[in-house]
Amino acid sequence: MSVLARVRRITVLGVVLVLLLTTVAPLLAQDGGDTPGVQTKTVLDNINDGGVVGYIIIGLSIAGVSLIIMYAMSMRRDVLVPPELLAHVEGLFDEEDYESALDALEQEQSFLSSVLAAGLPKIDRPYEDIELAMEEAGDQEASSLHQKISYLSLIAAVSPMLGLLGTVKGMVVAFNKIAASKTSPKPAELADGISEALMTTMMGLIVAIPMTVSYFLFKNRIDTATLEVSNIATELMERFDVSEAQ
Repeated sequence: MSVLARVRRITVLGVVLVLLLTTVAPLLAQDGGDTPGVQTKTVLDNINDGGVVGYIIIGLSIAGVSLIIMYAMSMRRDVLVPPELLAHVEGLFDEEDYESALDALEQEQSFLSSVLAAGLPKIDRPYEDIELAMEEAGDQEASSLHQKISYLSLIAAVSPMLGLLGTVKGMVVAFNKIAASKTSPKPAELADGISEALMTTMMGLIVAIPMTVSYFLFKNRIDTATLEVSNIATELMERFDVSEAQ
């Protein structure tokens, strides 16, 4: 799949997420278009029902979609393990031109180049030193990638909590109106608080679910890339293992 196709697919997913936030509510709201005297709620009305908390959740959804697009581009397999660089380095290794291989690795930053560039300068040392250097570089790169995608996990955790906050806030508003009313309040007087309570809960879940799925997809991609880079590095560097050669 081409890069353009990937971007297009991820962008469509992001747009769908934002549209869900703004259009699911009207579908769940009561449609009074055919009932005289009943006013139908618009999309903006349903968004406004979420209050400040609802707008914060929408902001988190936009930030999350932006992160997903950015990570999808920067964590592609061809970016983490560039096939052209790998083929070039393998050719230089076959020619035993290790200095040129190191130069090529240092010129193109990637997961693969970081691991190999850590071990290559130590080829005149025991193989255990090469292994240790590559392992530390791999752990550092994997940790850096996991730290980046942790923001998706954070959004997935915070969104439903904000939804719960909006729910509590909406119920407090509704009960305050009951307490302040000298007579039994009409349902319409309680509608604002109850609507905010329900809307923020729904919006929080709509954001949290795809963010959680995206986080685990990226996590699996990082783990797969880590294993692949480790296997490639071991295959290239095992020629320097004197004990095996003997």
